[in-house]
Amino acid sequence: MTKTARLLSLSLLCLVASVQCYGGNGNNPLEKLIKAQKSKRIPSFRDEVLNVEYSPVYIGPQDGLKEADKVESLPGQPDGATFDQYSGYVTVDPVAGRALFYYFAQSENSSSQPLVLWLNGGPGCSSFGNGAMMELGPFRVNSDGKTLSQNKYAWNNEANMLFLESPAGVGFSYSNTTSDYVTGDTKTAADAYTFLINWLERFPEYQTRDFFIAGESYAGHYIPQLAQLILHNNKITNQTVINLKGIAIGNAYIDEETLFAGTMDYYWSHALISDEVHEGIILNCNFSANANISKACETYLNQAIRIGYIFPYDIYAPLCGSSSGSPSTSGFDPCTDNYLYSLLISKTIIYKYLNTQLVQTSLHVTDPPKTWESCSDTIGWTDSPATVLPVIKELMNSGISVWLYSGDTDAVVSVTTTRYAIEHLQTTVQTQWYPWYTQAEVGGYAVGYENLTFVTVRGSGHFVPSYQPSHALALFSSFLAGELPPSNEN
Repeated sequence: MTKTARLLSLSLLCLVASVQCYGGNGNNPLEKLIKAQKSKRIPSFRDEVLNVEYSPVYIGPQDGLKEADKVESLPGQPDGATFDQYSGYVTVDPVAGRALFYYFAQSENSSSQPLVLWLNGGPGCSSFGNGAMMELGPFRVNSDGKTLSQNKYAWNNEANMLFLESPAGVGFSYSNTTSDYVTGDTKTAADAYTFLINWLERFPEYQTRDFFIAGESYAGHYIPQLAQLILHNNKITNQTVINLKGIAIGNAYIDEETLFAGTMDYYWSHALISDEVHEGIILNCNFSANANISKACETYLNQAIRIGYIFPYDIYAPLCGSSSGSPSTSGFDPCTDNYLYSLLISKTIIYKYLNTQLVQTSLHVTDPPKTWESCSDTIGWTDSPATVLPVIKELMNSGISVWLYSGDTDAVVSVTTTRYAIEHLQTTVQTQWYPWYTQAEVGGYAVGYENLTFVTVRGSGHFVPSYQPSHALALFSSFLAGELPPSNEN
C-alpha cells in the first residue's frame, strides 16, 4: 500500500465523518485510494522504539496542582453525583510549551478500584468530548447544550477513568510551538507516556494501582504503542514504574491490509455489494503494503464504493433527518454523530456546551474561551505504520491482558477486519467461540485465544459504549476482572 493510500486509510477512521462519506459522491476514502501512487513503506513503530535509548522524561513540579484541578461541579450537572472529578493540564515539554488536557472521573470506590486511561482515535479526536461526554463518561450533554444528565452505564462505576486529549492540538490540548502540530504515532506515544509519569506525580495514590488502557478506532495504534513504551521503560527507568495490567481496543484500526480486505468482505457478507463485484475484488485486488492498485481492481472498487447513503458507523441505523421513523438496531440516535462530529454544524450540543466560557472555566481550561472541536483538522501526521500487529504480538507475550472487541454493525473497522487481523497473529484458540450474556440476553460472542481475548458486541456500531451502553459496561467489567464474559443467562 502506498504512503498516500495509508494516509487515506486513516480518513476511514476520522470520527468527523458524516453519512455523506459513503454516499458514492467522491468523498469515500476507498475511492481516493484507487488513485494513490506507490511509495516507500513507513518504518514500524517497534523499530523506532527499540532504536531509541531511554533517558528520563521531563517531570514538572506538581505540588498543589491536584487540589487546583478539582472540579467542584460542572455547569448544569445533575444533583446526586457522589464521585470526585478533576481536569486541567499536564506539561509534557516546558521548552516548547506543550501541555495536554485531561479529565478524570473517580469511581465512588476510588481507593479500591483500578485506574483506566481512555483514548479516542481519529487520529486527532477528543477523548474528553467524544469519549467522556458521548460514550462512557459519567455525564451526557442534554439537547439544550447547557445541562447534563447522568449516564447510569458510565465506566467510572467500575474504575477510576482518566480521559486524555492527545496529541497537542486536539481538544483543549495545545502547544506554543507551531511545529508541534506536525506529529505522528511515535511522538504521540512519547507525550502520552510523559503525561502519565507527571500525572502520577500529581496523583501519587495511583502510582502503584493496577493500570489499564482502553479506547477505540485509531487508538488501535495509540494503545499498543503506548503500552509497549510503558513496558519497555518500566525495565530501565528510575522514575515511576507504571503497573500496566491490560489493554482493550474497540473496532481497532491495527492493520492496513486486513482493514481493506475485511471491509470488502464485510460489505459482501452484509449484502451491500454483489457477488460479482466481490469476486472481482478477490481476483484482482492486492491490499498488501507494497502493492499497486491494478486497473481491474480499480474498476471493481469503483463499483464497491457505490453502496448508497447509509451510515457506515452503524449500517442498520436510519439517517439523521430520515422520515422513516425506524429505530437503529442499537436504539442510538443517529443525529448524535452529526451533532458531535460534523464540522458544518456550528451549534451542536457537545460543541455548544464545551465552548461555553463558564464550562471552560470550571474545567480549568487555559485562557478561556478556547475553541474546542471534536476532531482536529489542523494536525499534520508524519508517521503511521501499516501494521501494529508485531507490537500486539509482543504485548501478548509480555503477560498483560490483551482484548479486542467489535461492534458488529460497524462497516468502518468491521468485525471481519478484526478477525482477519487476529488470524495474522497466529495464536491458538483455548476457549471456543460462544455466546455471552448480559441482562438475560446475548450480548455478543467471545473467543479466548492464547494471550488474547476477542469479543463481539451484538447490535453495536463503531462507538460501542454509545450504541450498547449496558453491554459495553458488562464487557468492561469482565475485562478488568480478567475473566471472559459470562456464558449463561444468569
